[in-house]
Amino acid sequence: MGVLLTNDDLAGESKYESALPGIVDKLAERGLLEESGGAKVVYLDGWKNREGDPLPLIIQKADGGYNYATSDLACILDRIENIGSREFLYVVGAEQAQHFAMVFEVARNAGFMDEGVNAIHVPFGLVMGTDGKKLASRTGGAVHLNDLLIEAVERADAIVAEKSPNLSNEEREEVSKMLGIGAIKYADLSTDRNNNYTFEWEKMLSFDGNTAPYLQYAHARICSIFSKDEIDRNSIRNAEIILTHEREIALSRALIKFPEALDSACSSHSPHKLATQLHTIAQAFGSFYEVCTVLNAEDRIKISRLALCDLTARTLHTGLDLLGIDSPHRM
Repeated sequence: MGVLLTNDDLAGESKYESALPGIVDKLAERGLLEESGGAKVVYLDGWKNREGDPLPLIIQKADGGYNYATSDLACILDRIENIGSREFLYVVGAEQAQHFAMVFEVARNAGFMDEGVNAIHVPFGLVMGTDGKKLASRTGGAVHLNDLLIEAVERADAIVAEKSPNLSNEEREEVSKMLGIGAIKYADLSTDRNNNYTFEWEKMLSFDGNTAPYLQYAHARICSIFSKDEIDRNSIRNAEIILTHEREIALSRALIKFPEALDSACSSHSPHKLATQLHTIAQAFGSFYEVCTVLNAEDRIKISRLALCDLTARTLHTGLDLLGIDSPHRM
């Protein structure tokens, strides 16, 4: 999967159990706690339930147990005091928006977070099945990611075997893994995270449309241009790029917009904006390569177009890598 986190980066709920009584004490000391039906709660200005009554954030239940909010507050305090964190991103389902808004407000009111700390809930929608319901296994239970990845690689292997029979078994296995896992990741990241999306194997593994295989194939296609004539890509990297054909200009414009799309994706925590631009670049390259001769062009134009192809491949590779997706050199 290419996940860069290690076990040292993980902290389960149990880590904060010993700190929960201290959170209750701190909130009491700051005069934020009230009692409601035997439970210890915090009331925040402006928060109402459906009946229009004040909505409490439960800190300690009547039976003495603690709520998720208590653990979240303990986690915030630990990250600020012991790790020195100044920005938190909570990538959690959209249905938890109210919970986190209230937790963040309590944390600020209690002095756990000052104005220099930025806490952001990054919500996302649901993954739906083709039946229009939340994606589930055949038995109706939760779908395990590992099972999806295994099936994705198996399906990709069948496609690669059909499309590229000349690949060795080792190459086919490597490419199938790149395509299968890449397809799962891209289907998720290329959708506006606030929206639900439908999980469809045929669509996400397709070599047409806004999919990982389409982008990966574009990258591999460019690599094949250089391998055909055994051209060292470094040799044309500083070449002047001459834009005369309208398709060259369109591709260049798509490439120039990559940094802006990346900045926008980062600032809004919306990876689909980066994915959309990568798809635009891949489409522009396909249109360019369809009508613009590269290897058989006149020398000056050939070098220019090779440089443009190399820049395109490097941009696709960079963008896919940022999305955690591999770029095969051969397919």
